[in-house]
Amino acid sequence: MILDSIIITPLKIIDVEGGNVFHGLKESDASFFGFGECYFSLINKNAIKAWKRHKKMTMNLVVPIGNVKFTFFSNDFSKCRSIITGEGNYQRITVPPMIWFGFQGISEGNNLILNIADIPHEQDEVERIDIDAIKYNWSSL
Repeated sequence: MILDSIIITPLKIIDVEGGNVFHGLKESDASFFGFGECYFSLINKNAIKAWKRHKKMTMNLVVPIGNVKFTFFSNDFSKCRSIITGEGNYQRITVPPMIWFGFQGISEGNNLILNIADIPHEQDEVERIDIDAIKYNWSSL
């Protein structure tokens, strides 16, 4: 099943005087498939950004500030997988191409998402559908 191809990698937070260091991704990691660009997205508490999928991009999603619920769907929308990650469960989610997904901010204030992508963003490479196109109850955690 395509959702089984999502890789979850626990990450280290190193306690350093003056401010912690949050690991993200190393070239030697098994889930490193190259570098195209990285970018940050902010999402407020209870805000939802859904639905899209990348045709070619492999994403490496990390939430160093706040907590975010990611929900992934199979191509026929019959199966889903939700993962909450962030300060309370610090990990990297590696998402291969062709998986529909959306996400929701959980913590108060801003929730910060880092995507370390294997290719640069291209507008024609992303497919989007309306949030109501997939029936999903975002209030369930």
